[in-house]
Amino acid sequence: MSQVFSTQNKIAIIWDFDKTLIPGYMQQPIFERFEVDEYNFWNEVNTMAARYKERGYTVSGESVYLNHILTYAKAGRMPGLNNKLLRKLGKEIVFYEGLPGFFEELRAITRSKPEYARHDIQLEHYIVSTGLAEMIRGSAIAPYVDGIWGSEFIENPLQPGYLDQEDFPIESEDIISQIGTMIDNTTKTRALFEINKGSNKNETIDVNAKMPAEDRRIPFQNMIYIADGPSDVPSFSVIRKFGGKAYAVYKPGNDKEFEQNDQLLQTGRIHAYGPARYSSDSNTSMWLRMHVHKICQRIVSDREVYLRQNMAGPPRHLKDDPEVVDLEDELTQDTLDLD
Repeated sequence: MSQVFSTQNKIAIIWDFDKTLIPGYMQQPIFERFEVDEYNFWNEVNTMAARYKERGYTVSGESVYLNHILTYAKAGRMPGLNNKLLRKLGKEIVFYEGLPGFFEELRAITRSKPEYARHDIQLEHYIVSTGLAEMIRGSAIAPYVDGIWGSEFIENPLQPGYLDQEDFPIESEDIISQIGTMIDNTTKTRALFEINKGSNKNETIDVNAKMPAEDRRIPFQNMIYIADGPSDVPSFSVIRKFGGKAYAVYKPGNDKEFEQNDQLLQTGRIHAYGPARYSSDSNTSMWLRMHVHKICQRIVSDREVYLRQNMAGPPRHLKDDPEVVDLEDELTQDTLDLD
């Protein structure tokens, strides 16, 4: 049976995290824990690339904040900061109104109509963030998602010569000391293709390998990407280019963020925008529910057209005399046709 019919019945809702699912930045509990001035930290981060440039160094703007956290930890300003603590601090993250329940509300749409259930339509939630994956894993939203992309730290890096000894002593403090993975606003698009091709579910699939559209696990037209603004333009562009939906959110009551979202709409970057409020009666919730229904309806329509075009009917008895009708045989044949 064709992959188009048998597998492409999944929907992916892909979420940014900071200022999309939460009002601010997820690192706030870290600053509160260690009594670090949050404003001063981000001011340092925002000016650091320029300061390094003055000294003859070129640094990645997206990696600066991760390295600055490492610097704080190594300098003793964030003592004992490790992945276990990051996950614990993730529990303190406060989400926007309606979350995490709204994630289940969207997932339930695929079971809301008999035709959706008949075609086994499934909805998956993913978070793709430049923030810290361990904090997201420890947050209240984690049980409701099917995958998380985020930046990660290593606590005890492998030492020189580790391949030559079976029991190599690692002499390192139990704090984060290296960047394991860095997600930036450009590499977020890689996550979109991993979801599209299914390499996030099957490690044998190389995300860079050429794959026919009909063999991909979740086609882009079955995706909705939700984020807070201009920094997500690369992901918005990929989603739109391949037929998915792009939606921007703003902090309720924030005129500047509202204006940014409107500019994204006017320049064709997104399909719509609304407040980052996920109660059942909000504009954002209604828009997302509507488009999940539309995707479900299209999946049903496409699969049923496929069935009509590709599934041959059962063989029928041939009559020698077309004028003679055997009623009993006709009734029996009709019953078989219904099956």
